[in-house]
Amino acid sequence: MDTNHSFVSIAYLQSGNEIQRRAYRAISELGILADLAPYHPVLCGTVPIGIDVEGSDLDIVMEAYDFEGMKAEWTALYGTYDSYAMKEKTIRDVAAVKANFQYAGFEFELFAQPLRVHQQHAYRHMIIEHHLLAANPHIKAEVIRLKKQGVKTEPAFAQILGLEGDPYEALLLLGEQLGII
Repeated sequence: MDTNHSFVSIAYLQSGNEIQRRAYRAISELGILADLAPYHPVLCGTVPIGIDVEGSDLDIVMEAYDFEGMKAEWTALYGTYDSYAMKEKTIRDVAAVKANFQYAGFEFELFAQPLRVHQQHAYRHMIIEHHLLAANPHIKAEVIRLKKQGVKTEPAFAQILGLEGDPYEALLLLGEQLGII
């Protein structure tokens, strides 16, 4: 496993597992990365690192400052797809916009904050998890087992690694301590 992977391009999905290859086709057919290029989209989450379970979505994380313009663009591009819904929220004191829709058997989740993608928690968590899986390949099956039981990804890693406190913050702290992020 390439621990220097930046995940900016999705080309790696073409030679991945069946879900990754299906995700590549869906993302490519939809043209979403090209359509949203001004927002520097990056596929994050469990599919890129091969720990997805049935129902895992395709998280497209972006950098945006003009939420109103971006929301109008998202709605124009994807508003007619099944289950399209959008909402604004604040996550750890940072504004965010999220939209979800169905396409080619996948739930897509668009997520944007006024931060560079590489500074956003979704990306940072994925990079840390990718490195942890590369360094400890034996934990992959346990992460997937816990996820199949309904445990979210970061809490699953925290449980396996014995991290205490907020699993999302604990994982970031571990990534900093290990020099991953």
